[in-house]
Amino acid sequence: MFRPVRVLLTCCALVCASAPAGCSIEDTRATGAPSPSPSPAKVTPHPTAPSVPRARDLPRGGRTVFPRHQLVAYVGMPGSPELGPLDADLDARADRLERVARTYAAGRVPLPVMELIAVVANAHAGPDRMYRSRIDDAEVDRYLAVARRHRMLLLIDVQPGRADPLREIRRYERWLTQPDVGLAFDPEWAVGPRQIPGEVFGHTTGAELDAIASYLSGLVTRHGLPEKVFVFHQLSPLIVSKERALRPHPGVATIKSVDGIGPRTEKIKTWNRLVPGRAAGVQPGFKLFYDEDTRHHGRLMTAAEVLALRPRPVLVTYE
Repeated sequence: MFRPVRVLLTCCALVCASAPAGCSIEDTRATGAPSPSPSPAKVTPHPTAPSVPRARDLPRGGRTVFPRHQLVAYVGMPGSPELGPLDADLDARADRLERVARTYAAGRVPLPVMELIAVVANAHAGPDRMYRSRIDDAEVDRYLAVARRHRMLLLIDVQPGRADPLREIRRYERWLTQPDVGLAFDPEWAVGPRQIPGEVFGHTTGAELDAIASYLSGLVTRHGLPEKVFVFHQLSPLIVSKERALRPHPGVATIKSVDGIGPRTEKIKTWNRLVPGRAAGVQPGFKLFYDEDTRHHGRLMTAAEVLALRPRPVLVTYE
């Protein structure tokens, strides 16, 4: 079973979130250093993907995400409860997610989201030395089938390790060309060719995010898809540089998920630090952690407290 490495960065995140320079965590992938090419993906047997919904609309109607919808997500990976609630018992978890999503409606249509970690960063190199592992394709199909039974969106979450992020994302094109599947990119785990996930913060740039959004926009245009959700996660200023190079792209609803960790006061500080720097057209999202936020006798923020943030988060994610 894959072993997550988030715990190695949790303490440093609280320190580095407020320190764009001089942090003890090493910053980013090496600029201009060539990344090793990933080895060919292993082909694993998998069942035929669930049939695409007839309507070329979003699961609960319409072809644009905002301002009509309020997104609420659960994160997870098969067999890894430490990575979020979507580790097992998927139909039961989907029912629970539905109830949580309703508490965030506040005048909008709740659209629950299942965020599946399909590519997870590892502290060990693996056969191709990319420091990431992929779940079986059959598991992606299984999660998509559950999402469709419950009329939810599926987000494919990519933590690329040393692999090239866009190349890793393109591997999931057969799912991304479906109308109810979006993308989440976690650059905290996108490290350089001589770095190890968990020992450093990974890094991305506005230009790299723009290339991903442009790729998704092309899929939307070629396949006549409804708007495609693209989420990038950020918990520290160190993780994204020159964000304003990320431009709006037709058919792509881009969201910056602010993943501040800790008690409510610290999370709001991270929110206030990261939200003003959003690129044009990027919507704000907010993440809650069942374990990290409640450590040291803390409590999880309520829906009312999250909805009171300004600007209002269009996506609320639970891990």
